[in-house]
Amino acid sequence: MDKQTLGRFGEDQAVRCLRKKGYTIIARNYRCRQGEIDIIARNKGFVVFVEVKLRKDDSYGAAREFVTRGKQEKILKTAGLWLSQNDCELQPRFDVIEVYAPQGTQGPVRIEHLEDAFN
Repeated sequence: MDKQTLGRFGEDQAVRCLRKKGYTIIARNYRCRQGEIDIIARNKGFVVFVEVKLRKDDSYGAAREFVTRGKQEKILKTAGLWLSQNDCELQPRFDVIEVYAPQGTQGPVRIEHLEDAFN
């Protein structure tokens, strides 16, 4: 299975998780020169910028550990641009969703949702 298909699978799982929790999805795969944000959602008083990390397992570390300081800075800049282009009075928040899929798209997945993950 190619990386793009697997990545889309992980994002689909994350969207499903967010919707179950009552989030409204605003956008997926927002791209600009600064970078990309996997999911932009709304929940309560927040506009939530979500980075999705898909891994087979956590034997080499938790998926969240791959959201490095450099990656966080890119997401922050990208979110700033999105906020400047969209009329949004909600408080921004940055979450990470870890999707663990040991059997790829053919088996069960485990999802961990880390709210306010950059603090």
